[in-house]
Amino acid sequence: MLQTMAASNLVSQTPTTLPTKSHQLSSNPFSVNPILRFKHKPISRSLTSLQARVLRAVLSTPEPKTQNFQHCFTKSEDGFLRCEGVKVEEVMEVAEKRPFYLYSKPQITRNVEAYKEALQGLNSIIGYAIKANNNLKILEHLQKLGCGAVLVSGNELKLALHAGFDPTRCVFNGNGKILEDLVLAAQAGVFVNIDSEFDLENIVAAARIAGKKVNVLLRINPDVDPQVHPYVATGNKNSKFGIRNEKLQWFLDAVKAHPKELKLVGAHCHLGSTITKVDIFRDAAVLMVNYIDEIRHQGFEIDYLNIGGGLGIDYYHTGAVLPTPKDLIDTVRGLVISRNLNLIIEPGRSLIANTCCFVNRVTGVKTNGTKNFIVIDGSMAELIRPSLYGAYQHIELVSPPPPDAETSTFDVVGPVCESADFLGKDRELPTPTKGAGLVVHDAGAYCMSMASTYNLKMRPPEYWIDNDGSVSKIRHGETFDDHLRFFEGL
Repeated sequence: MLQTMAASNLVSQTPTTLPTKSHQLSSNPFSVNPILRFKHKPISRSLTSLQARVLRAVLSTPEPKTQNFQHCFTKSEDGFLRCEGVKVEEVMEVAEKRPFYLYSKPQITRNVEAYKEALQGLNSIIGYAIKANNNLKILEHLQKLGCGAVLVSGNELKLALHAGFDPTRCVFNGNGKILEDLVLAAQAGVFVNIDSEFDLENIVAAARIAGKKVNVLLRINPDVDPQVHPYVATGNKNSKFGIRNEKLQWFLDAVKAHPKELKLVGAHCHLGSTITKVDIFRDAAVLMVNYIDEIRHQGFEIDYLNIGGGLGIDYYHTGAVLPTPKDLIDTVRGLVISRNLNLIIEPGRSLIANTCCFVNRVTGVKTNGTKNFIVIDGSMAELIRPSLYGAYQHIELVSPPPPDAETSTFDVVGPVCESADFLGKDRELPTPTKGAGLVVHDAGAYCMSMASTYNLKMRPPEYWIDNDGSVSKIRHGETFDDHLRFFEGL
C-alpha cells in the first residue's frame, strides 16, 4: 500500500508528498569611465601592536565547553536506518530507481534554530552560503526561517532573489566578480565585499551603471591558519581571497575618493571550512575588531563585522564532541558588543550537511585478490568530495544484512571510468547483497551542488522527509533528454 500510494505521487511534475507516520519536530535543534588609481600610503595608526593585543584577548577567553549536534539519521535496534523515524528502505521503494539525495526538513529547521538561539542578544544576519547547496525548495525554506544569503556568483544572486531572500540581508562575495553580476548586485541592494584593487574598480563602475551607491565591506585576509585541508583554507597569506593587511590604507583612500558610488559599512574575513576549533574564529575576530577601530578612527561609520562561516561537523560519526553554533558565537560575542557591531555569519556546511544522505544501491561485490570492492550505482559524479579532497564521509547499509553475511574491509566505488571514483576506502562493512541500500552520510553540503554529468551520469533527484513524516520530491532527476536539449536547433 505504501509503495503504491507513493509511486503515483512522486512522478508528478510538482513536488508531491507521500503520507507516512507523523514524527514530531524536536524543540532543539561594458565600457565604463576609467577609475582613478591610488598610490599606497601607510595607515594613520600603526597596526604593529596588534599581536600583543591579540595575545591578551586570546588568553583572557577560555575555550568553550562543547556539545553534540542532534542527528536526524539513526540506526534503530532492528537494524534499519531511519530518517526522522521513516525507514530509508521504504523511501527507496517509492523513489526513482537511481541514486538520490534524501534530506530531513526538520533537521534543517533545527540547525537554523541552533544559530538563532546562539545569536540571541546580538543584532545579526545568518547568511546561508548558497554554494553549499542550491536546491530551490531548501532555499525557500531557509528564507522563511529568516536567513539571509551569501552569494558567490550572479546566478546565485538571481536564485536568492527568486527564492524570496531580502537583498539587504545578502552578501556578494568572491575574488573574481564580473561587472555584469556586480551591476545586478548594485541594483538589488545587496552588500558587496571588496576583494582586490580590480574588484573595487569594478564595483565603482557597477555603481555608476546602476545609478546606486553600493554598501561595501572590506574582505581582509587575517592570515590565520584554520588548520584544515589546504583546498578549503581561505584566510591564510597564501589564499587568493581578500586584501593584504598592508594594503588596507590604499583601499580606505580609494573608498574615500568615491563617496557617490561606495559606502563602507563593514569588514569581513573568512578563514576556511570544516573548522573544529572555535578559538581560531576568536583569533580572527580580535584582529578584525582592531582593524575596525583603525578604520573608524579615519571617520568611517562601520556597523558590520562579518566573520564568515566554516564550522565543521562530525563526518566520522565517532561521537566526537564538536563546537556548536553557541560555542562559536560565544567566543566573539563580547568583541561584537564592545564595538556595538552587527554580526554577519556565513554558515553553509553546519546548516545543511548533516541533514542529508546520498542513497545508493549495491550493484555487486568483487575482489581483485588484494582489495575488496562494493560497487554501487552512485559515483564521484554525484558526490565528489572523497575524490577531490580525500574527504571522509560515513557509510553504512540501510537495512540489516543476512545473518551469515561476512564483515570485511571494502572500498566503496562507483561505475565511473576513473580510479579516483570512490566514495570511501577501507570501510569495515557486512558483505551486502545485490540491490541492497547503502548511504553516504552528511551529504547535504558540497555534494549535489558540485555534482556533474561525467560519463553522462545524469544528476540525481532529491527528496526530503517533511515535518509530518511524509516524503516529497524537491528536485527532479536529470534525464538523457535533458542533455539532448542543449543541442537543439544547432
